[in-house]
Parts: sequence; C-alpha cells; structure tokens
Amino acid sequence: MPDDSSDTSDKNSTLISGGHLVAKALKAEGVEVIYTLCGGHIIDIYDGCVDEGIDVVDVRHEQVAAHAADGYARVTGKPGCAVVTAGPGTTDAVTGVANAFRAESPMLLIGGQGAHAQHKMGSLQDLPHVDMMTPITKFAATVPDTARTADMVSMAFRECYHGAPGPSFLEIPRDVLDAKVPLEKARVPRAGHYRASTRSAGDPEAVEKLADLLAHAEKPAILLGSQVWTTRGTEAAVELVRALNVPAYMNGAGRGTLPPGDPHHFQLSRRYAFANADLIVIVGTPFDFRMGYGKRLSPEATVVQIDLDYRTVGKNRDVDLGIVGDAGLVLKSVTEAASGRLNGGASRRKEWLDELRAAEQTAIEKRLPQLRSDASPIHPYRLVSEINDFLTEDSLYIGDGGDIVTFSGQVVQPKAPGHWMDPGPLGTLGVGIPFVLAAKQARPDKEVVALFGDGAFSLTGWDFETLVRYRLPFVGIVGNNSSMNQIRYGQRAKYGAERERVGNTLGDVPYDQFARMLGGHGEEVRDPADIGPALRRARESGKPSLINVWIDPDAYAPGTMNQTMYK
Repeated sequence: MPDDSSDTSDKNSTLISGGHLVAKALKAEGVEVIYTLCGGHIIDIYDGCVDEGIDVVDVRHEQVAAHAADGYARVTGKPGCAVVTAGPGTTDAVTGVANAFRAESPMLLIGGQGAHAQHKMGSLQDLPHVDMMTPITKFAATVPDTARTADMVSMAFRECYHGAPGPSFLEIPRDVLDAKVPLEKARVPRAGHYRASTRSAGDPEAVEKLADLLAHAEKPAILLGSQVWTTRGTEAAVELVRALNVPAYMNGAGRGTLPPGDPHHFQLSRRYAFANADLIVIVGTPFDFRMGYGKRLSPEATVVQIDLDYRTVGKNRDVDLGIVGDAGLVLKSVTEAASGRLNGGASRRKEWLDELRAAEQTAIEKRLPQLRSDASPIHPYRLVSEINDFLTEDSLYIGDGGDIVTFSGQVVQPKAPGHWMDPGPLGTLGVGIPFVLAAKQARPDKEVVALFGDGAFSLTGWDFETLVRYRLPFVGIVGNNSSMNQIRYGQRAKYGAERERVGNTLGDVPYDQFARMLGGHGEEVRDPADIGPALRRARESGKPSLINVWIDPDAYAPGTMNQTMYK
C-alpha cells in the first residue's frame, strides 16, 4: 500500500501563490509601493500586494514605472520596485533600467513571461528578457519554480547592493507566478535577516595617507558626487570640509551637501580649481564625460579617488591614491585621522579660498546681465534665476531636459541634501514626471519643483494625469523653445545655419493648456516679470501645475557649446 502521508500533509498545508510570495519578499525588503502598468502575466503580484499593504500605483507607460522606481530609491535610500508585463511591457521599461544602471540607483524590475509549459512555442509576448537585461543590470534571472519565488526576489535585492548600487531584473513565467505551493516549502526571507551591510570604511592605510595629504596640501579641492548622497554621507562630508578648510564642489545628487552661502560651497570656479589645485579629491564620481575623462584635472596635482566600486577607481585616468568604500564612512575616518596633524595648515588656506571666491564672483558678474535680462523671448538664464530664487529649504528640485537643464546646473542651488534630482550620466530625457511621482509619494511633506525642456516633457508627459489622479501637487515649469536645442546647436556647429533645423524642431505647444485639460493648474508666461508671480500661483494652487515659459530659441548654455562631440 503506497505511503500517501506527504499528500495528506500537503492537503493540510497553507497554500500560497507565486505572486503572493513576491509580495511577501517585497514587504520584507521594506518596499511600500510598486509602480506598474497592468498586464495579464503579473496580476497575481497585485493581489499579493493588496494583502501585504503595498500600494500599487498604475501609470500610463512602463518607462514611467521604471523611472519612478529609480526616483523612489534616490529619495528614500531604499530600493524601488516596478512590475511590468512580458514582451513590450518589459522592453518599454528598458530605458528606465538602463538609466538606473548608469546612475547607480538600486531598483528591482519584475517582468512577466509566458508559461514554462509554452517555452519556445511562441506564447503571447514571449521574448528573451533576461538576455536583454543582463548588460544593464547587476543581476538578471528567471524564477524557475514557485517555491523559489521569494528567495529569488531577496537574491535580486542583495545584488542591488553589491559594490555601487544598481538595478536587478527578474522575469517570472506565468505558470510559476500563478501556481500555489505549501507555504512551508517556500523560503520566505525574514526582514533584516537575508542580506548583510555592504558599508566599508576603506583601507586604513589609505585613509591615513589621505589624512596626511589633506593636512599638508596648500591648495586642496574636493568634489562631492552622487555617492555622498547615496551613502547618506552628508554629515561626514560637511564635517571634513569645515574641519580641514577645504573648498568643495558638488555634482549630481551630491548637490545640496553644503547649503548656498556656506564659505566652503563653490559652484562656478571648478575648472579654475582643478587647474590650480595641488590636491584634488574626487568622491563618488567616475572619470566619465562629465569630468573630461579625468583630463580636466591638473597633471601636477595629487589626485585621490574614493568610490564604492573598485572598477571605477583609476578608470580613464591614473590616480595617486584610490580608496574603495562608503563615501560617508571614508570621509569620517579621514577627518578623525587628520584632526591631530593639521599644524595650522587649514588656517593657511584662506588665501586659496579667497582666490577661488574671486573666480566665482567673476563668473557670476559675467552672466549677471543675462540673469536679470528683461528680454522677450525670455533668456533661459533669467528663467533659472527666478526658479532658484523661488526655491525654499523644503523644495526638491528636478531637472529634465537638455540645454535648459544645463543652464539650471550653473544657477540653481538646492538648499539641502537630497534636494536635487537629474537623470544622471545616461542623460535620459523623460525622467521628470516619473521622478515627481516618486518624490511626492516618498516625501509628501516636500515641495517638488520640476523644470522640463519641452522635448523632454513630451516623452512621458501624459503621466501628468497620474499626478492629477493621485492628487500629487507640484510646481512644473516648461522652458519652451519649440526645439531640441542642445542637438540643434551641434547641427549648426557641424553643418552650418542652413542645416540646423533638420530633425530637431517641435511645434509651438501650449503646455499650460495641456495641464488644465488634465485637471491641473496651467499658465503661460512671455514676460520675464511674470515668472515669479506665476510660480507663486502654481504653489498656491495645490494642484499639479505647468507654467509654459517661452524662452529664446537662439540662446545656448555654455555647457552645450562646450560639448566635445560638436568639436
């Protein structure tokens, strides 16, 4: 007589589906919201999220879902999550995943897949998702069995934090997701017990060497990059620059580490500093195109690079000292190591800081006429200057565009850490609305101010309706020159004025009317004197808003004109 005790045991077990196991794993990671566009392959995850108290936010395009997951990770420091269906649902999300990959943002994309039982049979929306995602993620895999579902989710989250953070991808076949298994046969991760801290304070000998270099440098400079915010190392960075009297420059998410007006806060004299410093410390920033691949640093300077990823240190340019570790922990250790050996060196740097401040002032005065210009169409410098004046300590600023955001990078100064968001080094247009969505959900107490180029807004702008639907107010500004102006400049530079308008000219779209049509607040501005009042009315409206500002199409940002690809 056969032994059917195991069958009896299974009958008495609590059965759980793959989708509900996904939700349990998300809950264990602390995920509070998933961003999604619905599809038949993934709906069991929704059902599980309802049971686990995880919000399901539905958007109009999967690119928006992926960008929102990226944005949520940046704002909260916790991994974001997007869930999309198979085939075009997953391919639509590729851009958002790629952007998170280059920006070192931890997020999990879950994609649907046809049933295992129909593998290679041509099932609906079947594509080799894992093959496509592998080059742009830290981890990409298929969930092979329902009992492994939660385990694979926790594995993906672990990989998000291996070295510098980044995205992971899981595809889950439909029959794996929908099937049910006895709960005791599934490994369900317990919150706080399935991955270790990856924080490292760096090699102690290297830390000691950097402390000594900083103590004795006559003209040091430090660049505080995105990893300062990623590691939540703001306090350590501020302590170092103040204790050691080091001028600081900030880029990416590192903007706002020091508040405007701080004596160590510098913005416009970076090229001068890097050409004249005797010690340059680069924190959490690769030597990529934004740094001229390291060639903009004085060849006579001692160069130190601190990064979470060992592969980034010394890439494209030799360094005198490289430290792999958590930016906050490394900087804290350096400050402590240097505290007893300053020997008055920090106080002697007053002349160096005064020299940089003079260079800073020269740059400001050079563009002052444009910052205050009353011209119409409006000069972009005037627009971004008005936005900078409008920001408060609670304003989280988002830049989404090409030329107009390049203008803003020279003028807009966030008042606090974590209050600047841009796409990052992939240069992806269309992140603005998804970032607004994520930022307002993650930090409803913050005012969100977003500047869009008209081309950038067009890519994901329909999800303005999602912001209206979820009642998420923000102040949006479209710098409208009816052009993809950053590309237009390059075409003019390479091919002449007679061919500058090929493939880059947009219609004169009244985006203020678009906002009102979808239930938001909208205004049009043609006179620079009206910018400030329009911004204040948008704030007071309590609605998602778009202020359509007509800007001069023949004004180009210096950063646009200096791009090496056009030379």
